Amino acid sequence: MASEATAMVSEATLEGNPLLEDFIFPPYDVLEAKHVCPGIRALLKKLENDLVELEKTVEPTWPKLVVPFEKIKDRLQVVWRMVNHVKDVKDSPELRSTVKEVQPEKVMFELKLGQSKPIFKAFRAIQQSSDWQTMSDARKRVVESQIKEAVIRGASLEDDKRDQFNCIQQELEKLSQKFGENVLDATKNYQKLITDKKDIDGLPASALALAAQTAVSKGHENATAENGPWVITLDDPCFLPVMQHARDRSLREEVYCAYISLASSGDLDNTPIIDQILKLRLEKAKLLGYNNYAEVSMAMKMATVDKAAELLENIQSAFWDAAVQEMEDLKNFSRKQGAAEANDLNRWDIDFWNERLRESKYDINEEELRPFFSLPKVMDGLFGLAKMLFDIDIEPADGLAPVWNNDVRFYRVKDSSGNPIAFFYFDPYSRPNEKHNRAWMEEVVGRSCALSHDGTSARLPIALMVCNQTPPVGDKPSLMTFHEVKTVFHEFGHALQHMLTKQDEGLVSGCHGIESDATEFPSQFMENWCYQRYTLESIAKHYETGESLRDEVYLNLLATRTFCAGSLCLRQVRFATLDLELHTKYVPGGSESIYDIDQRVGKRTQVIPLLLEDRFLCSFTHIFSGESAAEYYGYKWAEVLAADAFSAFEEVGLDNNEALKETGHRFRDTILALGGGKSALEVFVEFRGHEPEVGALLRHNGLPAAIA
Repeated sequence: MASEATAMVSEATLEGNPLLEDFIFPPYDVLEAKHVCPGIRALLKKLENDLVELEKTVEPTWPKLVVPFEKIKDRLQVVWRMVNHVKDVKDSPELRSTVKEVQPEKVMFELKLGQSKPIFKAFRAIQQSSDWQTMSDARKRVVESQIKEAVIRGASLEDDKRDQFNCIQQELEKLSQKFGENVLDATKNYQKLITDKKDIDGLPASALALAAQTAVSKGHENATAENGPWVITLDDPCFLPVMQHARDRSLREEVYCAYISLASSGDLDNTPIIDQILKLRLEKAKLLGYNNYAEVSMAMKMATVDKAAELLENIQSAFWDAAVQEMEDLKNFSRKQGAAEANDLNRWDIDFWNERLRESKYDINEEELRPFFSLPKVMDGLFGLAKMLFDIDIEPADGLAPVWNNDVRFYRVKDSSGNPIAFFYFDPYSRPNEKHNRAWMEEVVGRSCALSHDGTSARLPIALMVCNQTPPVGDKPSLMTFHEVKTVFHEFGHALQHMLTKQDEGLVSGCHGIESDATEFPSQFMENWCYQRYTLESIAKHYETGESLRDEVYLNLLATRTFCAGSLCLRQVRFATLDLELHTKYVPGGSESIYDIDQRVGKRTQVIPLLLEDRFLCSFTHIFSGESAAEYYGYKWAEVLAADAFSAFEEVGLDNNEALKETGHRFRDTILALGGGKSALEVFVEFRGHEPEVGALLRHNGLPAAIA
């Protein structure tokens, strides 16, 4: 009777389970925690059977190997991404618990698939077959990348070592998940209630309105922007205005110290998790025959460990003097303003005085510019730019696909003939109680002929764009800082590479198969357009009057592009260098702690020393809560590509629309269309005509290219 009852419960739970539906657009609106365990387990059972069948019948041909392999891999990825996405944007204890429960089973299946000996041998047989020479570049890349990935996943290990590898991988998945949850919980836990208006003197009206709106959500029903109370959080739309505008130095210090000590104490302390992650990553690397984990990471990248370190050292050297001069200018300026802290600026003073200096030097105040950057106008301008450069039309398609929040928008992308070629969701606003505080692009599904819905045309790509910008307050639309505008352009660049691919081989379409240190290339490329006159004229309209930015404001905004370029660059160099050091030189249990390494790296990459109590590493989700370890250098690596590529548009004239269109179409047909079907270097050279050069990056940051 017991087993019969269990079966009935199981069938009842599976009936109508959204994870098991044959959907085109994921049913995000109905997915709940109760669906996760039964749905994933049922899916894994089916995929296990598919894998067994594939291993029995596999042949080294495309229809008998690659197509069924892609179908198995894709189905799990699509469903698991759906679950994780909902957890990232609608976090709850129930969702966390169910994901944690079923995650080991999902990881174990991925390991089985990735380590399958029959599949591994069949891919190698294709590479050694007589058909290899006549195979398309894209198909060759599929085979080569799958062989590389299989080796990194332990496919060539002996049984005992493979078992050890699998145990490590299981534990790493758990630790990574826990790391991210701790950061989210620590961010949620910090709430500073302010009741006296003098304590938030200097905060702009938009920040006060957001702080009051947050207070209302925390139970202070009568909170107003004018009279408070106000709640300060560590989410970027709240944190950044405090650091840039709060005149109360003690408030800035408190908020800054809370920010750099996130998830570093009590039950949420990520320190032991970091130590264990680094220890296990090193063990994993040794099992695979590498000296350190960075070498494992570089196996699928453009760079080597030495090339990445060399780039960071060269950039640090090029920008160091500029950063030193910027700090001297800042001290001199604050001294002239009569600041008591002028001779001893600390890290919670830098953003505040930088804003004052920027306002003085360029007559630019980001908060005063907000009314000119309303989200609807910014999106209209962005879509207009995409139309001009890439000959695509983007139109609202709200209601076509289920969404997880009423603020989420859904869009259809069409080619010049009016045919749909892609879709994307856009979730723009910060929701501190349930949404991770970062911006990202993720695929829902990728373009693929093998996964066609109708058996004739390729499955169309669908993307997710998620930001954490200032939400609408009262009856005003979301009024954005210029930084938030750049973030939207950045994430849209990622989405374009996913959506405008013309690759039909799903394993190398869109962002698939691209060396991961090149994936930030299109996103950083798109940021350049924020400073281009045509774009700014289209996005910068006062939300009430329709007034455009005055010429002098535009020119000043353009000039601010290189403001603090040295310091901002060295900040990125610190993170990237720290990432590499931890994954090449850190010895778990050795004499040097992770924080010792951070301090050592900080001394050579930061003009103002780090605080001894800095625990930024405990919230460094890029490298500890995902798959980006030993990859942070990629932001600078890709920025070199992006700057050089944008130079192609500068060379034909940024005011020459016809030439821009022609160059944009070439960019679309190479960088955006080819996906991982060729190496990233080959694709770049096909567009640019030469290998990447660092000169444009230096020039865009106000430095002479000769420094290179």
